[in-house]
Amino acid sequence: MAIKVNDLEGKELARDYIREAIPTGRWSDAWGVFKSNILKLVLINVFILITFVPGVAIVWVRGAYIAGLDSVYPFNSSILYPFYPDISGLAEGVRLSSDLLFYSLLIVAGFIASLGIAGGGYSIKKMLANHGGFKITDFFRGIKVGYFNTVVPVTIFMLFMFSSLVLGDWKNLVAAQGGNYAGALTAFIFMVIATVFAGVYCGWLFAVGISYKVTFKQLFKNSFLMMVGTPLQTVFMAGFSLIPVWIILIGSFFQMIGLFVFIFIGFSFILVCWMAFTQWGFDLYVNPALKAATDKAKANRTEKEIKEDEEADGKRAARELLAAGRSELIARPVMPVSAEPAVKKLGKTFTRANLAGVNGDRLKLAEDLKAYEEAHKNDPVYAEYNKLFAEREKALASPVDKKGKKKKKISADNLLK
Repeated sequence: MAIKVNDLEGKELARDYIREAIPTGRWSDAWGVFKSNILKLVLINVFILITFVPGVAIVWVRGAYIAGLDSVYPFNSSILYPFYPDISGLAEGVRLSSDLLFYSLLIVAGFIASLGIAGGGYSIKKMLANHGGFKITDFFRGIKVGYFNTVVPVTIFMLFMFSSLVLGDWKNLVAAQGGNYAGALTAFIFMVIATVFAGVYCGWLFAVGISYKVTFKQLFKNSFLMMVGTPLQTVFMAGFSLIPVWIILIGSFFQMIGLFVFIFIGFSFILVCWMAFTQWGFDLYVNPALKAATDKAKANRTEKEIKEDEEADGKRAARELLAAGRSELIARPVMPVSAEPAVKKLGKTFTRANLAGVNGDRLKLAEDLKAYEEAHKNDPVYAEYNKLFAEREKALASPVDKKGKKKKKISADNLLK
């Protein structure tokens, strides 16, 4: 399927590395990265696991809370009829009210889990791009550049998941009370289907968001295009990536194995599979060119070298701004010259009153010029012209110096001073 994602090219979030097309194939390279960097992946998994602790705690407290109610409410299986009246639906009602509380808190816990997902996703994306390179700072840089684009899809998916679980409880409640639950069952089925689709789509939202610097509109648009451009591959890889989850859902002995896997490498496994797949999709549709050796060397710069290069770029941009020749005659509104002189002329002879009148005319002219400029400064011809230079100069602000004072701004006004 032909799709257009040209607006992604050149916008990759890759400050300290270059993503290359892999001649040997993305999958072969991803497997090589996985098997040769197990300890790094375990470390990343631990970082992610820490951010999931609040969510795990909420799920555990929910289970303990419901178990406690089961032991005291009259639906305990050890108490039989007729020692208590008909309480059909009481247990289901308790679960519904409990899930409304605890699963809504789980949505909030997703904000914290997004920290680990953003950092882990960026770190693994970088490892796949440069064949296993990883630093601890990569994890925190991933949080910095990708948190917002991670928390959005996580929250969307959690809202869909919350709706599915609550509708499931409602369906069980209606059925236990003997009512017609066809409507509740239909709503539950459609919500489960919507949650699956939302989960797949949010996976692409996450992948695009931590890989490219794009606007909110481009994020949703390109994620949808990537999903519909690889429908079968997306469904298969989404299922394959979640192998640790499927192991837990089998139950019994396999549940313990699944939990063990999650503690050590489960999250990393999911991210390696999904990021390798999405990078393959970007290779397919964004078509990054193989970078020259000079570009590869440039990607391995230190933070100090990056800052020096950025400063040099700023000076170069300032020189371009200076060369563009910003004109005050165009940048500022100038009141047209009237037919009548604004300042009275003095004759060959004049008095102090004549001088005072001329001085008053000059002051009035200055006020009129200022008032005219203020009234017309937002006219399109001036606003667009000033916007061009304002956007350039805004990007040229230097960081603070060693003493904590802000450095002088590099601009067309001070570049040659």
